[in-house]
Amino acid sequence: MLPRLHQHAWMDESIEAFREQVRRYIAKEMVPHLDGWRRQGYIPREVWKGFADMGFLLPEMDEVWGGAGANLAYQLVVQDEMARAELPATTTTVHSITAHYILAFGTPAQKQRWLPKLVSGEMLGAIAMTEPGCGSDLKAITTRARREGDHYVIHGAKTFITNGYTSNLLVLVVRTGEVGSRGLSLIVLETENLPGFSVGRRLEKLGQHASDTAELSFDGVRVPADQLLGEQEGQAFSQLMSQLPYERLLIAVPAAAVIEQALALTVDYCQQRKAFGQTLYDFQNTRFKLAEVATMAHVVRSFVNDCTQRLLDGTLDHEAAYMAKWWCTEQQCRATDECLQLFGGYGYVTEYPIARMYADARVQKIYGGANEIMKDLIARAL
Repeated sequence: MLPRLHQHAWMDESIEAFREQVRRYIAKEMVPHLDGWRRQGYIPREVWKGFADMGFLLPEMDEVWGGAGANLAYQLVVQDEMARAELPATTTTVHSITAHYILAFGTPAQKQRWLPKLVSGEMLGAIAMTEPGCGSDLKAITTRARREGDHYVIHGAKTFITNGYTSNLLVLVVRTGEVGSRGLSLIVLETENLPGFSVGRRLEKLGQHASDTAELSFDGVRVPADQLLGEQEGQAFSQLMSQLPYERLLIAVPAAAVIEQALALTVDYCQQRKAFGQTLYDFQNTRFKLAEVATMAHVVRSFVNDCTQRLLDGTLDHEAAYMAKWWCTEQQCRATDECLQLFGGYGYVTEYPIARMYADARVQKIYGGANEIMKDLIARAL
């Protein structure tokens, strides 16, 4: 059992009751279907409608948009419980970020048009930034939206887009002006039956098999000019950078959950598995390794809980969020590797959860800003 963590103000009875509701719903309604979703490569969009009906999809949205008006910790709890159950938290991460861009920068008409549908699960959100020749360097984006009267005409391609196959509301990063960051804008697309828009391959990934990741193309897509997010072109870079602390925690929290779950599974396995006349747990090396992972789990969770409290207090700085993203995901990869080793050959078989957790963890160091980028941003502030 892990050492008892320091209680933060955000960890009250209400949020613990909410956590239990989320955990029970996931176990009953989602986990039994998870293997099938992995095999087909995506979770059907209608699944999220049921999730939303329970108030789990965007609990932090105000009641005027159909949400519960809860604080951001409630969304982080959802991420925590999804990751613990091996569900792809990336799906709800991207959906939440999509909604928050619209909430923060949308016109009143845009908010009224899209937020209630995102909260209800009628729409599933995605964000299209990465291009075949452009990853972390957003200034190099080439997908272009040309203004023609009351419409934008869009040409270009995106890749590695989470929810790219199942989403029907897309926040698209496009070039509307000059070279560099000042020429970028965000345009919101309702993609169902949209002429010129097409979904290419669903990419076959090392892990995260139930989370669809797709290539998208835009061949003369015409959208009304009032779907420019906000009222001015050239604001995309500042819009994308505006909510980084929250976005980074959406990745750090699942890292903590996975480490804890990997540890619990491995302790149980080692206490049952026999070798040379004793259990694996009886070997000193095993106990040392488990002690190391337990320490990782404790320190990561303590850091994440502290960052969550600071986020709610409005004191979480960008650098601390960058630290949480890179360091927690680094520990996630280390912990799952150490735990897999203790499973021996069984750890390499995807029938065992630890093998899937190991494969799923690897991308955590890449998406949401590669860890090398996080370190560079931290160093700039030193």
